[in-house]
Amino acid sequence: MRHAGIGLRQPHYGQLLQERPALAFVELHSENFFAAGGAAPAVLRRVREHYPVSLHGVGLGLGSATGLDAQHLQHLRRLVQALEPLRVSDHASFARGHVSEAGAVHANDLLPVAFTQASLELMCSNVQQVQECLGRPILVENICAYLQWQGEQMSEAEFLNQLAQTTGCQLLLDVNNLVVNALNQGLRGEAAVAQACAGISAIEPAHVGQLHLAGYHLPHAPGALVIDDHGSPVHPPVWQAYAHALRHLGPRPVLVEWDTQVPALSVLLAEAAKAEAMCLHDLRA
Repeated sequence: MRHAGIGLRQPHYGQLLQERPALAFVELHSENFFAAGGAAPAVLRRVREHYPVSLHGVGLGLGSATGLDAQHLQHLRRLVQALEPLRVSDHASFARGHVSEAGAVHANDLLPVAFTQASLELMCSNVQQVQECLGRPILVENICAYLQWQGEQMSEAEFLNQLAQTTGCQLLLDVNNLVVNALNQGLRGEAAVAQACAGISAIEPAHVGQLHLAGYHLPHAPGALVIDDHGSPVHPPVWQAYAHALRHLGPRPVLVEWDTQVPALSVLLAEAAKAEAMCLHDLRA
């Protein structure tokens, strides 16, 4: 049984369909396939003939106090009905808000929610709405947060555990995001890895349905933010945290994301092969 997949991006469509490398699944960004007609639906059908497909969204804004965008949700519903994907996921973030007289606007970003009881209840309500619309549980991913709110009442792990327990959703645990958040709190080396591992250990294994791995950008300027750009190989601290995740959770479906400065397909497949080998090692241990 294979566990590792890749995020499939446009530069790799043709080669993947021609060579059909062995993968557990591929993941596509939901919003790229909302439009009717054109080449995208045909590509999607061809990919679906050869691989299980997961849909990963960036636009639901599950923590938005203004509620969900009904049109966005209906686009997603139609896509899910047509594709019957392996998994459907989005992020534990907000994206929509009221700005002056403009009404609800979309920030086109994954903005962090405060880990409070009020935020939790709001996100639970939105997640349940999505699941009722789609007729299936979704996965919710932890994000890279470049700021923190004052007055938080619980840890990120407590927030996510309660979200999953209340709604029946699963968690898409992004190991890279945990490491990036630790680095942006000023931790380095083993200290950053230790914090990421502590976050993983605090998650209930039964809630985790998938893992994400990716690369990040280390700035040259002292004190500048580490950016989750998905534009490089997975860094050693993330591999270390991933190894801990396998020990804590057992093998899980795992995906390697690479969204900017997209390399040759062989490079991405090598990253997925490493993730797969680590899963198999954990099974033998």
